[in-house]
Amino acid sequence: MWDHRLQAGSYIFMPPDPAKGHAALRRGRVSLAGATYFLTICTNNRGAGLTTPQLARSVLDELRTMQTDEVWSVRCAVVMPDHMHLLIELGVKLCLGKAVSRLKAMTSACLRAGGIDWERGFFDHRLRTADDILDVLLYIYLNPYRAGLCARTESWPWFHCHPDDWAWFRGYLNADRPPPEWLAM
Repeated sequence: MWDHRLQAGSYIFMPPDPAKGHAALRRGRVSLAGATYFLTICTNNRGAGLTTPQLARSVLDELRTMQTDEVWSVRCAVVMPDHMHLLIELGVKLCLGKAVSRLKAMTSACLRAGGIDWERGFFDHRLRTADDILDVLLYIYLNPYRAGLCARTESWPWFHCHPDDWAWFRGYLNADRPPPEWLAM
């Protein structure tokens, strides 16, 4: 890593700081079975292409397979061109890091065929029991609308919601679509 401060007309080499980077994000984190996590998983260099039908189906199919295998329960997910958001309840079979690694491993061949790859690491936030899940569900659901990827009158094809959550969440929508005031926020 280079420190770009000039000193006597030359660059100073600064050794990497072990307190920074992906490892720092993991420090102090725990993986709890039964806990609810909000995850963001990005493509390498934010390369677009996840929403090509074959890739998006592959990712969503693997999410469902992992649910069947009791790795996690997917409460809500959206696939965007260069990232995806998930709201999951972690199962008992794998820790969170291993679960995300499995998702990436099982979908990476399909992604590479489409000319993209997963970014190393992921971002997670464990929801506490007092946290309102509606806020996270809204964020995930509205992501493609706010990014201008679809009109308010359309449904984003790469959104998935667990039937139990969809049963109460759809009551907030207009004909399964966001009310106009949501997009003005």
